[in-house]
Amino acid sequence: MIPKEILRTAVERGASDVHIAVGRPPTLRIHGLLYPVNDISLIPDDTNSFVREISPEKHLKALDKEGGSDFSYLLDDKYVFRVSIFKQKTFVGCVMRLIPNEKLSLDDIGINQQISQLLSKPRGLILITGPTGSGKSTTLAAMIDLINKTQQCNIITVEDPIEYRHDHAKSIIIQREVGDDVPSFEEAIVKALRQDPDVILVGEMRNLETISAAIRAAETGHLVMSTLHTTGAARTVDRIVDVFPSNNRDEIRTQLAGNLLCVISQQLIPRKDGNGRVAAFEVMLNTPAIATHIRENKTYRITSDLQTGAKHGMFTMDSYLVKLYVDGIITYQDMIDKCYDKESLEKILNNYALKSKKK
Repeated sequence: MIPKEILRTAVERGASDVHIAVGRPPTLRIHGLLYPVNDISLIPDDTNSFVREISPEKHLKALDKEGGSDFSYLLDDKYVFRVSIFKQKTFVGCVMRLIPNEKLSLDDIGINQQISQLLSKPRGLILITGPTGSGKSTTLAAMIDLINKTQQCNIITVEDPIEYRHDHAKSIIIQREVGDDVPSFEEAIVKALRQDPDVILVGEMRNLETISAAIRAAETGHLVMSTLHTTGAARTVDRIVDVFPSNNRDEIRTQLAGNLLCVISQQLIPRKDGNGRVAAFEVMLNTPAIATHIRENKTYRITSDLQTGAKHGMFTMDSYLVKLYVDGIITYQDMIDKCYDKESLEKILNNYALKSKKK
């Protein structure tokens, strides 16, 4: 089994991920579905040799000592894979995600109108949320790319590992990889504040220390972007607050109310025609009313504001899903499976039906 041949096959077939595991053939994820490359199941020697061929020595040591490690792998000086190697049942395996060469624009993604104006703000926090594999890194890359091409900024990114590579354009871009260039997200943010940044991208807010550092950076006059593995705007605010000790939560709510610019929640859904996947979004902008909800610990009211916030450019995930279904882009079942609130979604569907009858 030659790793580069399998990875080239993944590129040719438009796969998003490559799975290497004992007991089944090398497997590609294409448009959300899994397809074996062949019918030859891998044995431990196969997966071990695959992992050892693609992994730098320091990450092999981490695999032996800690049971896993993450890094990036460059194929043919052109294609970047985000790699996660791991142990399972004493065997080794890995999953490799192919990072697209071409960065999508915010127009391509479908949220330019809501977001592009925020990217010229001198300070504040922008959060992209959603499950693993929902396109958060792609959205962040599109935002950084737009700033890079249109503004004169010093942009510092902190990632684990670096996925999309950016070249200097109007802006200066410094990309730091956790583990190679800096020990942790938290330290990278603290050090970045001494490096004259305008924009700081934090690949993921994983713990209290990183979240606290990111909020401080936004509060002290920087535009900060990051991701969280949460679903929905209200849940995202609650998740951030709940990370902190109870005696600090009122202070964090006040900081968020004053510094949060927006929360974008997203997920990827198979297209009805079978031609790939489409992104679905929920967008919350920090209006005065929403800032009050956050400050007063009334996040349960946020969804209602999103439902009536079209004039501000806000909308719920369920309303976006209904639009995709009505436009014939996704199936009814996928709409139901991906919705946040089935009862709310059915009301939106009924409203669409009534409007259609009036026409």
